[in-house]
Amino acid sequence: MTAGVTPMQNAIQALRSDAQASPDQAASDLATGRAVLRAEAAALSDMAEELNGAFISALDILMGVTAVGDRAGRIIVSGMGKSGHIGRKIAATFASTGTPAQFVHPGEASHGDLGMITERDAVIAISNSGETHELSDLIGHVKRFQIPMIGITGRAGSTLAEAANVALILPQHPEAGEIGLAPTTSTTMTLAMGDALAVSLMARKGFTANDFRVLHPGGKLGRQLLKVADLMHRGENIPLVQQQARMDEVVLTITSKHFGCTGVVDDAGGLIGIVTDGDLRRHMSNNLAEQLVTKVMTAGPIMITSTMIAAEALNIMNDRKITAMFVVDEAQKPVGIVHIHDFLRAGVA
Repeated sequence: MTAGVTPMQNAIQALRSDAQASPDQAASDLATGRAVLRAEAAALSDMAEELNGAFISALDILMGVTAVGDRAGRIIVSGMGKSGHIGRKIAATFASTGTPAQFVHPGEASHGDLGMITERDAVIAISNSGETHELSDLIGHVKRFQIPMIGITGRAGSTLAEAANVALILPQHPEAGEIGLAPTTSTTMTLAMGDALAVSLMARKGFTANDFRVLHPGGKLGRQLLKVADLMHRGENIPLVQQQARMDEVVLTITSKHFGCTGVVDDAGGLIGIVTDGDLRRHMSNNLAEQLVTKVMTAGPIMITSTMIAAEALNIMNDRKITAMFVVDEAQKPVGIVHIHDFLRAGVA
């Protein structure tokens, strides 16, 4: 036994060695993985080609139910087993792209949760076979109250397909793998169909990146979609001097505002230049304080707008190797300033 290595560590290392695939096994594993991916990719390709008017009809239903107004409803997604797992993700995708949606378990629906489904809503029911008996009570409920239902199924003549107002029929493709029994290809197609519906509905509604940011305030997505307006300093915090100012006033402004620079504005309030700490060093002389700012400033500074995505503004700063930028309006009048530290504090990268 190696000095300092416990029997338990030796045992763990032996198990790890035994678990490592031989070259032949590794080649077989790669072949299996590639076959699965190719099988599912082929199914998705066929599904894209077969998409037809039923898809448009489904979107019409979803758009009509969730349109803005006092009677706007939700999308209710339901499915059993693996279809249920996929259904939860589809509901989450709708919700995160601006369409109120929730998942209702068909088993729980039969024991009171049918009350979650109102006449304002639309239902997306999922069953690859189209004969999932746990969906029967839910189907009966939506038929009784004339709630529109979209069925996603692999069988055109199934109970679900016949009961649905619109049936989205998945192409006939075998499940991936030698056994061909575990839901793989079928669940991938179902998930992709849900994505197609959600993204198409989002496009119809004109859902924007800013709308997306409102629904994703946390995490990396929220940080990536922050705008300059969310980070910039405004009002009295903006370091500015008039074009007639002397450099002694400029130095005081740079020192008091703590941005390492000041903007220079003309009589109309438009930004015409910038003076940075670097400009001060480059123009250092005995009479610097008496010079006019226009003799020292860098004309035509880089300007950005408040509606610019913060990550885009940060890229400009990194490319130009600058630490602060002025934010201007349509008339190039300063409305704010951002420092690279503002982006770092907000987690923009």
